Amino acid sequence: MQLSKDKLIDAYTRMKKIRIFEETMRDEFAKGTVPAFIHLYIGQEAIASGICVELNDDDTIASTHRGHGHCLAKNSNLERMTMEIFCRADGLCEGKGGSMHIADLSVGMLGANAIVGANAPIAVGAALRQRVMGENLVSAAFIGDGASNQGAVFEAMNLASVLKLPVLFVFENNGYAEFTGVDYHCGGGDIAGRAEGFGMPSYKLDGSDFFSVQEAAAEAVQRARKGDGPSAIECYAKRWYGHFEGDPQHYRTKKELESIRKNNDPLIIFRQKVEEAGLIESSELDLIDDDLLSQVTNAVEKAKNSPLPNVKELTTNVYEKGSY
Repeated sequence: MQLSKDKLIDAYTRMKKIRIFEETMRDEFAKGTVPAFIHLYIGQEAIASGICVELNDDDTIASTHRGHGHCLAKNSNLERMTMEIFCRADGLCEGKGGSMHIADLSVGMLGANAIVGANAPIAVGAALRQRVMGENLVSAAFIGDGASNQGAVFEAMNLASVLKLPVLFVFENNGYAEFTGVDYHCGGGDIAGRAEGFGMPSYKLDGSDFFSVQEAAAEAVQRARKGDGPSAIECYAKRWYGHFEGDPQHYRTKKELESIRKNNDPLIIFRQKVEEAGLIESSELDLIDDDLLSQVTNAVEKAKNSPLPNVKELTTNVYEKGSY
């Protein structure tokens, strides 16, 4: 099905916002302005965007330690998200989450998670709640290729399949579990095939191609809303940078990095397809680029000049009142 021009522009905007934001965070981290570690999503923009264009604000997603892209693809507020990464009081989590524990419940983003594979049970829990409450909603878990080996992920897939829950297991196969190649760490070498063993439809596709991801997501989301249960989508798209920013990447060759940036850039692939088909003019996309760069630049400057959290509020919103 041909997507409308508005939906194509929406998709490109999500992907380009992620790219500009992450490149900016990379620069700011190098300057020493961003607290703690950051894990960049560059190279995987089509995955989060392809899934999230098929979701609405009430649908939920559960993220990983590499969560910036998921937040932006789910339409989190750019300024408040930036403030959170800079650990400012007006951030999405009042400066207490930072990059690896960012969340935005207003758009169904249940949170980034530094525990490998822990978001799959969270997404299944959200889907179970949605089913019990009679809501026609969908939950999605973004899971790395390394996390695909976790027992909690297998248990989550089994429960979702048994109960026919409305959940998507989105495996972001970026080639490496931290520093270990997927060819070494994944028994059988087929993440989608494993998921299929739990009785759910599985897709294995190019995660650099937005249209490939979106088409699979549309089918899986429709299936989930109809009450036909979960689906698994394995998206292969190598990350451009290290596991964390500053990772020297001795486990990768220069040739590999040059190749993926030249041949597997989700933004270039998208632009080529829509421009060659006459769906969107190049000048229109250029204007979006300029506007997004301005938005991100302004958000960063605002974050830098925003107040830090009050140390007296350190334990607020951490423990349930009266529990301790």
